[in-house]
Amino acid sequence: MPKRVYNFSAGPAMLPTSVMEDIQQEFMDYRGMGASVIEISHRSPEFMEILDRTDALITELMELPKEYAILYVHGGARMQFAALPMNLLGRSPSKTAIYFNSGNFANLSIVEAQKFGKVYVAGSSETTKFDRIPEFDISTFPSDAAYVHLTSNNTIYGTQWKQFPTDTHIPVIMDMTSELLSRRIDYRQFGGVYAGLQKNLGPSGMTIVILKKELLQTKKEKVPSLLDYAVYEEKHSLANTTNTFAIYVMMKVLEWIKAQGGIDVIEANNNKKAQYLYDAIDQSDFYQGVVLPEHRSCMNATFHLAKPDLQNTFLSEALEHDLYALKGHRLIGGIRASIYNAMPIEGVQTLVEFMNHFEKHYG
Repeated sequence: MPKRVYNFSAGPAMLPTSVMEDIQQEFMDYRGMGASVIEISHRSPEFMEILDRTDALITELMELPKEYAILYVHGGARMQFAALPMNLLGRSPSKTAIYFNSGNFANLSIVEAQKFGKVYVAGSSETTKFDRIPEFDISTFPSDAAYVHLTSNNTIYGTQWKQFPTDTHIPVIMDMTSELLSRRIDYRQFGGVYAGLQKNLGPSGMTIVILKKELLQTKKEKVPSLLDYAVYEEKHSLANTTNTFAIYVMMKVLEWIKAQGGIDVIEANNNKKAQYLYDAIDQSDFYQGVVLPEHRSCMNATFHLAKPDLQNTFLSEALEHDLYALKGHRLIGGIRASIYNAMPIEGVQTLVEFMNHFEKHYG
């Protein structure tokens, strides 16, 4: 096996090693066909089996009832920033939607939605540099809003919603790109969720969208076919040639999650990794967390060095210890360790050992 680093990239992110090995084994000859999985027709029986298996795994792992549709949509999650209002704003006579601004991608979703209707910003943490999840008051929500939108985990800043504004008659839609299937959530309380695959589910270039079927009946105007959720549901996401390889990889990742013991085991491992890393940050004056402890993400841990001029040294020496892609996002700098489902506890332990060693040497 070639050398593998501990990959802390925020996305495209690392995949489980066993999944990569399975893909490598099957790549040239998928199940004795003499052809690669990326060469077979999206309408072939073999691919339809992959698609149906992926549907079944998503339904099982998320415990979805039958009233939800599973859609495999072209492009990344940012494409849904436009697709969502195009599909759902028709539910509101005033074409109004409610949004929360909790970080960069949440803000981008607001900017995109404003092109199609009215946006009521119910809460924002911009004034505190997105170091927390916004506070909100449901009583202030416009009663005729089509939906409520929030970004459940903020990859750049490292915050995560722990409780959601679900006690409202308005359907809540969540961008869960960086945390879908990382913790147990009752998805029945939401109108829908969506997630780009490249964090926890597979390669980049595709988004899974899960919506209550009743929302697919919303009247809409001039929505392109490949952005129309109803078309995806009607055609089983096969209105044109889909990203067959991305769905195949996602199926493998979902099988891996199930084999680990399911969502409860995954969540316990994620909590353990996050606690181990945050304890190391909190017990030191040399490392300073970016966000308030009660709002910290279990997927993306962000922190600064007390001596900022040592950052490049930290990153270069970390790489020498096989700790890859720890540079923080350009908007906030510092260090970011993305510890998605596939990151083993050994990777976090190695990072903490390196942090302790670095502090002793340079602190």
